[in-house]
Amino acid sequence: MIDLYTAATPNGHKVSIALEELALPYTLKVLELSKNEQKQPEFLALNPNGRIPAIVDHEAEDFAVFESGAILIYLAEKTGQLMPTDAKGRSRVLQWLMFQMGGIGPMMGQANVFYRYFPEKIQPAIDRYQGESKRLMRVLDGHLQHHEYLAGDYSIADIANWAWVRTHKWSGVEVDGLPHLQRWMGAIRQRPAVQRGILAPPSERDLNQEDSEAVRQFTAGARTMVEMGQSKA
Repeated sequence: MIDLYTAATPNGHKVSIALEELALPYTLKVLELSKNEQKQPEFLALNPNGRIPAIVDHEAEDFAVFESGAILIYLAEKTGQLMPTDAKGRSRVLQWLMFQMGGIGPMMGQANVFYRYFPEKIQPAIDRYQGESKRLMRVLDGHLQHHEYLAGDYSIADIANWAWVRTHKWSGVEVDGLPHLQRWMGAIRQRPAVQRGILAPPSERDLNQEDSEAVRQFTAGARTMVEMGQSKA
């Protein structure tokens, strides 16, 4: 059994999707980020960085793993699935996983901050991060023109990138003019394990109702975390 410490974020959903795809039994332990539960001593003992997600693998002597990319690699290697074992195949998957970890995730994350959460609108920052997010999506689109998935067969690289790209509207970035990316997004969205994974836990952002009270509360909570981060800087 695996304990998954998580929240309704793209990084959290990367791991819940992988667990569902791999059919690994897990217990969902949802942390309320707006209440700083991820900064409490019991969680910091699992992840000193105080960020979700993290897992504890009870089948491996309660082994804890933090950082979403590291968790995906651990799960793939634990099961022998979602990543090839040969050197070249493994490298292809890791290249696209690192593309998400170092590019898509940070750029879309900053776009979210400045477009959605920052207390004042700084248009050059919004333009910068939305523009870089769109550029990275064009990279994906160009690659997917000639490939069904990012690195051969469906893999943790697809899971990681998809979990972020699917939230493009929240970052204020459209995917119009990117037909290959849209094809890939739609195909992955149809996978039953993916549909289960994005509900573990569900995100208010998936309601696509920006004026709803739930979405307003979500945004307010995220804005509070941003402002708290500023005050501690």
